[in-house]
Amino acid sequence: MTALVAGLTLPLLAAFAAIALPMRARVPAALLGAGLTLAASLWLAVVVWQTGPVTLSLGGWQPPIGIALRADGLGAALGVMTALVMTAVALAARHEMAASVAGPRAGFGFWPLMLLLWATMNAAFVSRDLFNLYVVLELITLSAVALVAISGKAEAIAAALRYLLFALAGSLLYLAGVVLTYAAHGTLDISLLAARMAAPSDALALGLMTAGLLVKTALFPFHVWLPHAHSAAPAPASALLSALVPKASLLILLRLWFEAMPDLAAPAALLTLASLGAMAVIWGGLLALAQARLKLIVAYSTVAQLGYIFLVFPLAGGDGGAQVWAAGAWTGAIFQTLSHGLAKAAMFLVAGIYLVAMGSDRLSDLRGMARALPMTGFAFALASITLMGLPPSGGFTAKYLLMTAAFASGQWAWALVLAAGGLLAAAYLYRPLAAIFARESAVAPRAIPRSWQAIPLGLAVLSVALGLLSSVPFEFLQIGRPDPAAEGL
Repeated sequence: MTALVAGLTLPLLAAFAAIALPMRARVPAALLGAGLTLAASLWLAVVVWQTGPVTLSLGGWQPPIGIALRADGLGAALGVMTALVMTAVALAARHEMAASVAGPRAGFGFWPLMLLLWATMNAAFVSRDLFNLYVVLELITLSAVALVAISGKAEAIAAALRYLLFALAGSLLYLAGVVLTYAAHGTLDISLLAARMAAPSDALALGLMTAGLLVKTALFPFHVWLPHAHSAAPAPASALLSALVPKASLLILLRLWFEAMPDLAAPAALLTLASLGAMAVIWGGLLALAQARLKLIVAYSTVAQLGYIFLVFPLAGGDGGAQVWAAGAWTGAIFQTLSHGLAKAAMFLVAGIYLVAMGSDRLSDLRGMARALPMTGFAFALASITLMGLPPSGGFTAKYLLMTAAFASGQWAWALVLAAGGLLAAAYLYRPLAAIFARESAVAPRAIPRSWQAIPLGLAVLSVALGLLSSVPFEFLQIGRPDPAAEGL
């Protein structure tokens, strides 16, 4: 319980410190807060591993009067992944977001915004009240939009406004569903909703909440704000926007469909969600192939990689009977979420290093960069292995579990989507890899400290280690797993 509270309060206190302290103490305070929050996230994971899900009723009031917080295997695992990415981004931001490099506005604003985003992400992972989750989503959106616009450039402000408009539309749809749910049942607690008596408005409420969350997750065709936001934001902010921000709305989607209202999982609805995911895999991959800038390739790759996760809906059943393959599909989707977060953060941090070293992230300007910055090139290669789904990475484990479920359930079409997505990933990632590892070199790059280059390499190594050591996270994710995730929707 103490670890759960620490994960929520420590980044918030560090954010206040980053605002109040003088410039020379701001970054050390933020890094201290990052280290302590990382320790709290690991501590919470150990507690969940040893004792099972951790539950806290705020003020001692039980739902529906009070609000309950609960850390299960899924929430704790996402908390650890978030802590690792946030800590890596904070270490990289010492170089990229220094006031002398990024300017006084970005040098001041990045740290409290990053820490506020961290606190709200942790709140999303443990919250069980749908309105509380709405508030958390709004705070995440405000932090993310500010990070996109932090440079103050016209391109960044335009991208931030586009992001804000889409996010607000998603928020209104989600809130409308929350209102309908409360009007019908008098509670918004996920556990209590799972035991509710069905109401005529439930299907509409779930549809509205799902539509709003799809917009915030940037699933096809609601993805159009995402590439522009990534392109305009500083590389550390892009790492957060890609690796972490969509995971909050994605987690709420899983909570809604697998915990709160699994009885509404009609085959047609599950097919629709997976079809959008499949189109995201193909469309995102094709657009990534057409890009000439590294950040845009990685951004469109995010659209494609998030699409895989939505294949879990039909693969987890849908006919009302127990499905022995459902647990594998659900766990595979979570493995994809975790491995994508680590690998994609590594890629954006690599892009940031190349932007500092060369002043450009165009592929034509990155030729031969592996000779000058070998650690950075190796980090990108390792992260590419994960996104392609090659063994022994976490991405391979995710796609193996999903494909096994597709074959076991006789849903071969989704297996073809997984295979096609892997081939597209290999194609669009081959282009930057070929440029980075080319024999001829472009203009000599600016020297980059090895300590900076080691940061994305560490994340890339973790994304591969997630597959090598997959048995431990596999067992951990089963702690507090909802019944429909084990038996099928």
